Amino acid sequence: MNNVNNRLRRARKTRAKIAELKVTRLSVHRTNTHIYAQIIAGTGDKVIVSASTVEAEVRKNIKNGGNVEAATAIGKLIAEKAIKAGVTTVAFDRSGYKYHGRIKALADAARENGLSF
Repeated sequence: MNNVNNRLRRARKTRAKIAELKVTRLSVHRTNTHIYAQIIAGTGDKVIVSASTVEAEVRKNIKNGGNVEAATAIGKLIAEKAIKAGVTTVAFDRSGYKYHGRIKALADAARENGLSF
């Protein structure tokens, strides 16, 4: 097994538990250059809101999409969009990534701006 397969195995276990509970989830994906966040309905078939460092409005405010500063900006943006859409409680799906660095920064920023998980 390689690192990608190990991460996907960890992600599968988390997603299975969240699907069993049928709760709205905040899913995070990261690459070396960007970070993406989506809030997905409890049924798993609909993306309610999304935010990423690829969006033009975000790129104006950040210099680099692959750092903690960018992750904090995305966490704040996803929380604002979620509250506007009527979502306040989510389950955090870190997609098998360690809760450290950019993932932690995004989660902390989302919590500070009104999401609870």
